[in-house]
Amino acid sequence: MQTVKLSAILVVCASIFLIGGCDSQLQDLRIQNQTQQRRIDELQAELAAANLQLDQLKKKLAAAQQGDSIEIDALKQQIAALEEDIAKKQELIASMQQRLLLGGAALPVELSTMLEDFAKKQPDLVTYDASRGIVKFKSDLLFEKGSDTVAASAIDAVKSLCTIMNSEQGKNFDIIIAGHTDDIPILKSETRAKHPTNWHLSVHRAIAVLNIMESSNIASKRLSARGFGEFRPIAENKPNKGGNPQNRRVEIYIVAPGV
Repeated sequence: MQTVKLSAILVVCASIFLIGGCDSQLQDLRIQNQTQQRRIDELQAELAAANLQLDQLKKKLAAAQQGDSIEIDALKQQIAALEEDIAKKQELIASMQQRLLLGGAALPVELSTMLEDFAKKQPDLVTYDASRGIVKFKSDLLFEKGSDTVAASAIDAVKSLCTIMNSEQGKNFDIIIAGHTDDIPILKSETRAKHPTNWHLSVHRAIAVLNIMESSNIASKRLSARGFGEFRPIAENKPNKGGNPQNRRVEIYIVAPGV
């Protein structure tokens, strides 16, 4: 597996409505997420019922194969419509779950200004989208082949972020670190001994970033790590598990406590 470069994307969540004060904003976000989660639960129940109905229709179609062609055509139409509805529900659930994690709202003005200044001081390294609350590191987080050791250049950037997150403006937010890989399988035995699969590698890299943040005085209770392996690509991988550097990344989400 070739030298891996991971781009770090910082996604920051806050309340849509700036009612006044950070506590109020965080409470608004919690309420918004709770409402969103209830809707997701409802959709998942509907999806389970639809899958059960689909299974029953397919069994009915199999039993009718030697019978009336009109009945067969009607069953096929019902199945096609139900499959389309299931696909739409699955897409909607995935989208809502993503928004539940990311929020997608602009940050409080003070924190947004700090991140804008952070990006301006490092124009070759960082960009900041104030409308979406996203800070993206242009310079990749560098990991050697099969390694979960973060390069020194990336460490400096993460530490600078920690300074902001420990400020009065940022200290009330939690941090989720998510690792991702491309679809190139781990083949070398010495690498597999430490990272048996891309899932393991993605989690271990997320933990490596988490450790840097913890050593930079981010309280442990504010930090969590996740790994998605190759299963959430942001760009198409090359054929035959050829990979794509864009998919080898670590994303950092800043969220309200308890999200």
